[in-house]
Amino acid sequence: AGDSWSYNTKTISVPADCEEFTVNFTHTGKLSKDGLGHNWVLAKTSDVNAIAQAGAPEGLENDFLPKDDKRVLAHTPIIGGGETTSTTFKTSLLDARENYTFFCSFLANTFYDARVPVKIAD
Repeated sequence: AGDSWSYNTKTISVPADCEEFTVNFTHTGKLSKDGLGHNWVLAKTSDVNAIAQAGAPEGLENDFLPKDDKRVLAHTPIIGGGETTSTTFKTSLLDARENYTFFCSFLANTFYDARVPVKIAD
């Protein structure tokens, strides 16, 4: 992600046979995390809007995410331009019958193009 309201990646495929999956995430822009920060949040597609709404009042110090929300399957902290972070999650959290999305929880990013489908590959 850079200094825009979208991600550079258009989809992620998680191999069904791997036990853990790591996402390495880089903010390629120049803006600070409080100016236009980005993070990577994984959830069921049907939960994204509710997570974003519940997280908005939590503020930057909580990555605009509701505390201890079980709907958040994995996430990184919000980072600013030039920074890198990562997260690893167990793929057993995913069900091939469900639809998943990764999104950015920073303010209104969730409601722009900062949503990308996550697929479970055969």
